[in-house]
Amino acid sequence: MSKTATRMALLLVVLVAAPLVMPTMASAQYREFTGRIDRINKKKMIVDNRKGDKVSFHKPDEVEVSGEGKSSWEDLKKGDWVSVSWKMMDKPRLAYKVKVLPPREEE
Repeated sequence: MSKTATRMALLLVVLVAAPLVMPTMASAQYREFTGRIDRINKKKMIVDNRKGDKVSFHKPDEVEVSGEGKSSWEDLKKGDWVSVSWKMMDKPRLAYKVKVLPPREEE
């Protein structure tokens, strides 16, 4: 097989495989952090996982809030248990999705 034919075959493999790999890579960028809202205002919230970790999240222009009858950032309040989806590459962390969880008993 000539060098040109080998390169064309390799290019074909990459073009066929790329759409299969890309969705996996994109979804792998999201991380989740679960805990109780320690503080919240119009632009930022701090979530405490009750294991010694407190993480702050900023409000992006578009945020999806769901669960426990809440549908917007303004519905969230201190003490709500949440699971926040964010991207590792964001500096500062942005809360793209906030799922409100049922209240939990203190351990």
